[in-house]
Amino acid sequence: MTDDTRSRILQVALDLFAARGYHATSIREIAERLELTKTAVLYHFPSKGAIIAALAEPMLTDMQAALDAAGRLPAGDERRRRWAVIEGLLDVWLAHRYLLRLQLRDLALASEEPVFERFRDAAVLAEHLIAGPLADHVVRIRAVQAFAMLSDPVVMFADLPADLLRPAVLSGVERLLEEPAPSRAAPRPVGRRRGRPGALSPEAVETARRMHASGRHTAAEIARTLGVSRATLYRHLSGS
Repeated sequence: MTDDTRSRILQVALDLFAARGYHATSIREIAERLELTKTAVLYHFPSKGAIIAALAEPMLTDMQAALDAAGRLPAGDERRRRWAVIEGLLDVWLAHRYLLRLQLRDLALASEEPVFERFRDAAVLAEHLIAGPLADHVVRIRAVQAFAMLSDPVVMFADLPADLLRPAVLSGVERLLEEPAPSRAAPRPVGRRRGRPGALSPEAVETARRMHASGRHTAAEIARTLGVSRATLYRHLSGS
């Protein structure tokens, strides 16, 4: 058995979970789609829970990395730290939007307790960083609302290009928190359309490189997720 077989199992499992639901899909169905025996699938993953845990691992790792990066910012600059969390997590959700859809469908990511616990602990930390250390209950409630505002639109509008979805989500969070994101560019004139951007933000470049290094996404998928052409993507990846 090879790593390629493992990757194929994960991809087919994700497709079936998305189409039929995690709880309605069996190991045997995954094996049949791959023309493998059930034993061959179980060689790599001893249970269906192990498959969902493996699918969730890159997202959980990226989520923790975004929080770690925000946590390293100066403690006195709460605004920068808050928006580093918000924008960092939004990029994670955009990169893993189709996995997040499983949670909406049948709480698949909550089926494995270790996965749920890691996500819950990261969410609590994110909400603390967004609120700040001296927040009262009103600010803390808004921080929880801001956290929820990042994932729900990405799940519901997962097929929208990232360059349309990302600024719309950030705009909503800005209105809730009543402050602009430090990295936000000036808004585009209403009615003016543009093509795909020719450059990526530093955060988007980092997301692209993580997705590429994982080996689980094609260049076309990464470019589509980030809303750029493959030529733009290759230009940024070649500099890594």
